[in-house]
Amino acid sequence: MELRGLTKAYDGTLAVKGLDLEIKDKEFVVLLGPSGCGKTTTLRCIAGLESPDDGEIYIGDRLVNDLDPKDRNIAMVFQNYALYPHMTVYKNLAFPLENRRIPAAEVDRRVQRTAKLLQIERLLGRKPAQLSGGQQQRVAVGRAIVREPQAFLMDEPLSNLDAKLRVHMRAELKRLQKDIGVTTIYVTHDQVEAMTMADRVAILNGGLLQQFGPPTEIFRSPANQFVGGFIGNPPMNFVEGSLGPKGTFDAGVFQYLLTDDLAAIAGRASSDALVLGIRPQDVQVSLQSSNNPSVQTATRPSWI
Repeated sequence: MELRGLTKAYDGTLAVKGLDLEIKDKEFVVLLGPSGCGKTTTLRCIAGLESPDDGEIYIGDRLVNDLDPKDRNIAMVFQNYALYPHMTVYKNLAFPLENRRIPAAEVDRRVQRTAKLLQIERLLGRKPAQLSGGQQQRVAVGRAIVREPQAFLMDEPLSNLDAKLRVHMRAELKRLQKDIGVTTIYVTHDQVEAMTMADRVAILNGGLLQQFGPPTEIFRSPANQFVGGFIGNPPMNFVEGSLGPKGTFDAGVFQYLLTDDLAAIAGRASSDALVLGIRPQDVQVSLQSSNNPSVQTATRPSWI
């Protein structure tokens, strides 16, 4: 799947601007960012629920901008599950297949296989009101799986679950995605979900892509100050200063001896003003005194 220059505005306000993303086959990609950053708009454009103002959307080798949602061969799992309350679990799973006039025997085969995969066989005769939140979430995912789509789109599907169940379902969804081997795009504002589930994370802010890469890369080598401050709990510490003599960062009240790689980055800065980012877990307390207590050295500063 590929997005090329995807742009969408509402009443003159840009929700997504020039977004370029190339998602590999069978990859689990998470769109992460604060509320209003454009992640759900991006997902809805891919699904065909919104029409982009500019840019191209490819699913496989097909340009799908002008295709109806039903013709894009994708399945979407919504935040509120969107189950039909008057139908049993079996009928909820079977409905998208029956709507496509798939033979009854094939419908039953897919429903039974999906129910077994999700361990909800005993729930097939119940209606949504008789299910727990976790069970409803499994049925919603099952309704997507049963279609055997080219891609899954998931819009914060775990946000309605309690904390303990959410942790369990993260692992279940990740296992399920690997077992089925379907390309998945998952929207969340929860960085724990993103960092534990994703093969790669796309961080958005103000409709712009800030960084796209594996979770460890984003955590250890953030592309800018926004990413550094957004990822991590507790958040990264930022100290303002300037480049001092002999590869030091001068914060005024103290000097900080930079590693060679950070000194090289600081030397290429377009301004004398610098910001040093240090994650709390990388701060070490030493009981040994220094000949020059104003100059300190850290083993692994995170960002400058």
